Amino acid sequence: MMAKGTHLADVLMLFSRLLLAWIFLHEGFTLAANLDGTIAVMAKLGVNAPLALATIALQICAGISIAFGFYARLGALALGIFCLLTAVLFHTNFANQNELLHFEKDLAIAGGMFALVVGGAGNLSFDNLMRTHPIKL
Repeated sequence: MMAKGTHLADVLMLFSRLLLAWIFLHEGFTLAANLDGTIAVMAKLGVNAPLALATIALQICAGISIAFGFYARLGALALGIFCLLTAVLFHTNFANQNELLHFEKDLAIAGGMFALVVGGAGNLSFDNLMRTHPIKL
């Protein structure tokens, strides 16, 4: 049963944010857990170590931002752009069905992120809490 004042749309928005955040949190923590291997693989793709570290930080920080709805629009914008760049830079060998699938998934995730930028994090978010109950110093 939902709390008073909580609507199905609020719960669905929270669930949507968690689904969008999950892939980035999982990937970011997986890459961080095998940092040496990550840096080696990314170097083969032409990505230097500082950019590899920035990628991991982006995935984790923006993923947390979206999951908690804390500056979610900014996190979603960053990850939406990241997904577009990833699709265009790394998944354009359309003769390979797997690469085409990754390209399409990156575009779909970017679309979800840009929808979150436009619509915001919803009522069950820290963004909403900060807007409705500002801290007064």
